[in-house]
Amino acid sequence: MDVTPELLQESYAQLNEVLGTEQMMKVFEIYRGRQISFPMRLYDRKKVAKKIIAEYNGHNLVQLTHKYDYSQRWIRQIIRQNGSKTE
Repeated sequence: MDVTPELLQESYAQLNEVLGTEQMMKVFEIYRGRQISFPMRLYDRKKVAKKIIAEYNGHNLVQLTHKYDYSQRWIRQIIRQNGSKTE
């Protein structure tokens, strides 16, 4: 299908600009007609919590906050709830 970029709906025009025409068309074919909202965070909280518990060594709180983009307060709460090593 030949695509005329200046005729695209705004959302498809943005996808076309970012992804290119071929990838935009894949998104169109898969999701057309659907309302999609994207979470504010890239990572799932429950999955991140499991990783934090596994990776926390008692001294790497700041590194984990940067790595997963969650607050120190939230990470401390996860650590406390799971009885992990304390800082």
